[in-house]
Amino acid sequence: MSSTILIVCLILFMIIGIPVAFSLSWSGIFALLSKGEIPLLVFPQRLWVAIDSMPMLAIVFFVISGDLMLQGGISKRLINFVMAFFGKLRGALAVVSLVACALFGALSGSALATTAAIGGIMYPEMTKNNRYGKTFSAALEAAGGTLGTMIPPSITLILYANVTGASIASLFIADIVPGIIMCCMYIMAAMIYIHRRGYDKRVPVKSAPAEKQEEPEEQIPFWRAMKEGVWAILMPVIVLGGIYSGICTPTESAIIACVYAMLVGFFVYRELTIKKFYQTIVKSAVTSATIMLLCATANFFGWVMAILNIPSSVMNFLSSFMNTKFLFLLLINVVFLICGMFMDTSVIILLIIPLVYRAAQNLGINLVHFGCIACINLSMGMITPPFGTSLFVSANMTGIKIEPLYKEIIPYCIWGIIGILLVTYIEPLSMFIIK
Repeated sequence: MSSTILIVCLILFMIIGIPVAFSLSWSGIFALLSKGEIPLLVFPQRLWVAIDSMPMLAIVFFVISGDLMLQGGISKRLINFVMAFFGKLRGALAVVSLVACALFGALSGSALATTAAIGGIMYPEMTKNNRYGKTFSAALEAAGGTLGTMIPPSITLILYANVTGASIASLFIADIVPGIIMCCMYIMAAMIYIHRRGYDKRVPVKSAPAEKQEEPEEQIPFWRAMKEGVWAILMPVIVLGGIYSGICTPTESAIIACVYAMLVGFFVYRELTIKKFYQTIVKSAVTSATIMLLCATANFFGWVMAILNIPSSVMNFLSSFMNTKFLFLLLINVVFLICGMFMDTSVIILLIIPLVYRAAQNLGINLVHFGCIACINLSMGMITPPFGTSLFVSANMTGIKIEPLYKEIIPYCIWGIIGILLVTYIEPLSMFIIK
């Protein structure tokens, strides 16, 4: 009876538009009241236990570091650095956007921050002189933004580790190759788009009047881009190198990322001002508080599910229904894909993963490999219609209606699914580095 009340209340609250955090907490409270054996004092206790965690601090500081990099000019230097390598390729701006998103993701760990940071710079350049279509460019930036959580360090992986107890450092190492694979899949989708639609055809310089010729941003000399970009490139080397070498924890690395971004922004690039710094801290505080509230209420909801034996029931059902790794992983991918269409990534991690990760363990699936599958799956969910959050960020940023982006994003989803299946069924792609 209590289990039914828990699930029905959650679905009902979310349907009528109550915020997710309140839906989780209220449905859990109603379930406890119906059970009648546990005092409600446990509610604030569980909220505190959920956020009283060192790994959770890593999320806060990676959010801050991402915003500091955007305001301090690091993201712009990353783009110039990548453009130095791909500037003469047809479709260069598309490739640069995606590679820059991957690099920025290796600094921020946030998909939405990556979409806003790189998209805000690249979209005007891509649409200048009708070089690329507007909807194409907006969809590309939305797809590239998802690399922010596919490439470690990833807030999604930190949440997953917090739920399952898997090693954050191992997850970060294992997710490098899957993240690169997904980046390559998006690049292939973009290049097919470009050649089919005739975008970015190279026109000889002499064919255009001299007074109308504009030197695009990608024409920055190679050595100048290298010189200015070295401080930006050193950041992932320092942060990820510290984690992989065991010198510092992910939380300590996140703090180092913040300090480094401040120093580079204030004293090297000199684009970070006191006013921008204050605005960054306020924005990061709001984002972090939102994530913390969601994590706290989801932890309480998960605890109520455990009290009601829901995870064990689901695990037994999955174990009896899907008795092979192949079928189980196929089902999980379908569940993640469907949930990603309607729910936020962090909500899925905090609600679905506790129900299925023990069943995965029973079938001999490594939790680190399972985390990589979940991460790239749920990250791609941020561009799947109708509620892909990266799509909404891109639409708001570019002023394009969301409906045309639904059609434009489909090729990226198709190629993304191919990448997900490769990572899912070829385990060494993610595990060979840590074995």
